[in-house]
Amino acid sequence: MCGAVRSSETSVWGGGGQNRETTTSHYLYTVTPPHLHTSVTAMMMAEEDGRDVPTQTCENGVHMDIFLHCSLIPALAIMGALSFLQRRQRHMAIDERLPALSGHFGVVVPLDVIGSLRNRWSYGFAFGAVSSGVLLLFSQESMPFSVPPWAQAIVYLVGALEVGLAYYPFFACLSTPFRLIGAILGILYTLAWTILSLWDMVTCPSGKVLGKFQKPILQWPCIMCLIFLLGRFTHMLVKAARVKLGLQSQEEQEQEQMLQTHQAKHVQFLLRSRPQQEQDCVSQGRVRNWFEGNVYKWDPYFKFPNRMIGTSIICFIGLYSITLADYSLSDYTFKELDHLVDSLSLLAASCNTTENLFAELVPQLKHFSQLSRDIWFATTIFASLTSVTYTFHVLVCYRKHLKRLWVGQKNFMPEKFHNPSSAVSVAAITRYSGWQIAYTMWGYLIVHFVQFVLGLLVAYGLVLPIQQGRGLAVLSNMALILLTVGVVIGLVILQVVLVQVFFLQDKISPTDKQKPLALNNRKAFHNFTYFFFFYNVIMGLGNCVLRLVVSGMLGTWLVSRIDRTIMQRGYEALDPGYSTWIGMIFADHYHSNPVMICFCHLLLAERREREGRTPSSYSQFNNTPSSEDRSGTGTLVCVRGIRVRQRWFLLYTLLKNPQLIPLRRPHPPLPPSRRASLDTASQDTLGQGYTVDTPSQETMRLGFSLGFRNGWSGGGEAARDGTMDRRTTDA
Repeated sequence: MCGAVRSSETSVWGGGGQNRETTTSHYLYTVTPPHLHTSVTAMMMAEEDGRDVPTQTCENGVHMDIFLHCSLIPALAIMGALSFLQRRQRHMAIDERLPALSGHFGVVVPLDVIGSLRNRWSYGFAFGAVSSGVLLLFSQESMPFSVPPWAQAIVYLVGALEVGLAYYPFFACLSTPFRLIGAILGILYTLAWTILSLWDMVTCPSGKVLGKFQKPILQWPCIMCLIFLLGRFTHMLVKAARVKLGLQSQEEQEQEQMLQTHQAKHVQFLLRSRPQQEQDCVSQGRVRNWFEGNVYKWDPYFKFPNRMIGTSIICFIGLYSITLADYSLSDYTFKELDHLVDSLSLLAASCNTTENLFAELVPQLKHFSQLSRDIWFATTIFASLTSVTYTFHVLVCYRKHLKRLWVGQKNFMPEKFHNPSSAVSVAAITRYSGWQIAYTMWGYLIVHFVQFVLGLLVAYGLVLPIQQGRGLAVLSNMALILLTVGVVIGLVILQVVLVQVFFLQDKISPTDKQKPLALNNRKAFHNFTYFFFFYNVIMGLGNCVLRLVVSGMLGTWLVSRIDRTIMQRGYEALDPGYSTWIGMIFADHYHSNPVMICFCHLLLAERREREGRTPSSYSQFNNTPSSEDRSGTGTLVCVRGIRVRQRWFLLYTLLKNPQLIPLRRPHPPLPPSRRASLDTASQDTLGQGYTVDTPSQETMRLGFSLGFRNGWSGGGEAARDGTMDRRTTDA
């Protein structure tokens, strides 16, 4: 929560009115990793010493950290109210002992992280509103007492539970089926947090690190998320009130359905032929331009789950916070470096020796300090853009990998990950969001440092020598290096060309793209291998170092890419982030496959129709017979026609998907009496002049259009029955 990361400039902690000044530097302590806490502590100590720090304090009577702890009381009350309204589906023994309960106090679900696609952006902004609170409670400043290192994990767990309880009403009020009560409670709870956060930001906007507008700069993402949630709860209240007053029907409300509209349209899109799909894309104005062809292709039939949207929003807010912390910490560090250089210059001036080492180092240190400051701030922008790009790219890879799994393609992942265990996949869903956020934060710091080192190498190796008039020497050295690399690459290419020309047999067919893997001139090839053996040993030394450097660069550059492993082939299981990614997409694949959900929807729709319920709104998939085909008792008149449609559908499916034929369950052999009756019927049919031949393509399309579901057996009989019925009709 945005209010949790800030406290008033002077907060009273009891005991004789003693004040403890909490500067905004404590915020830097919360958003920086543990290895930077020492530097932040030094900066806070420097501020307490009064070096270049204004003495202005602000006291507005609002202590957001205390309010966070006090908010547990209304949060528990809201949870109890929503749990009382929630009915339990199972009857328990406590209901007999306490009849007043009568099924009340069910389990309240804050959000569905697997199958739900409702309120995706609302959940995302709710995560954004609570993102900064986690940073404060997981810092050492939030610990009211000192604990040994082995007990810090338990304290962090308690802090996580407190965060979850304090922010539980935001999610529970969004997901509750009691829209009116949930909207009212959500408005009250969100309004309290918004008012106190705005009051603290308006009355004390200044800070001692970023200036007089520090709090608005740091806290505006959280405030915007709170305002969005307030508007969302107001919209829910208006809709629920309209339903209560009879101005809007219950069906017009947002109802959670197993088959979503975009999933139904996706299945319809798959059933169309390729020309029809392209025509639909053109008719919808989705002509592929350069952006869709090279960067991102929009898919109207795919929606990201609320888990992915919420994780991305937290990543963006976290990147914004850590970038500000990085800027403030680096500014303080370079100021301290300038103070150190000034001290060394004074020390060098006080020395009267002829060979003064400090006098020679001071100009270089001053130049290094200024150059490092410029490179660090420049790479801050590039590292931030890289992390933001990675966050978007993870979403693109999520959709790409999930759609590949939908069509049965698993070649993009290592073979050992093709069948992950169910427990690993479900556990990966719980870990993914937190790990993705942590990987993004650490990835920003690592990429920033790598870019900073590369910037220093380029500056000292290329830019500074040119500025100092040594451009020709630099160009000659670069030309020598490029020439050496070019000769090495040229010799490698020469080996390939020589093998291609002299040591491979000719093409078997003129249309072949390359020569076969068959040796020619074997004796010459053995001599060729012998003489190049000694040179390849020397060249292998350089290639080994190059391999290590490239592997290290790619590993550090892609450390925040949880969708891609940075381990060598065969060691992918040692990458816990990639294992979590694979388990997560497999769990989503099994729970959100549109074709599977559509099939389950059709089964449930048929069951509802048999029970006499209202047909589903997605009846375009059902292909159910009209009311004319039903008798008064609700049973179908033409049972044989249903069997024919089912068998035609099976035949069409097997013709289009021959890989399904080995997967069919074998049928038991027919009894002798049934076999004899079939032989008699076939002889009678042939005696009447009918010929059983292969059905035409038009007949198969007709059979497919007549039935869409429940065709699992009898393809051969369907072909014979359908052909005989067609000829009888023509006669």
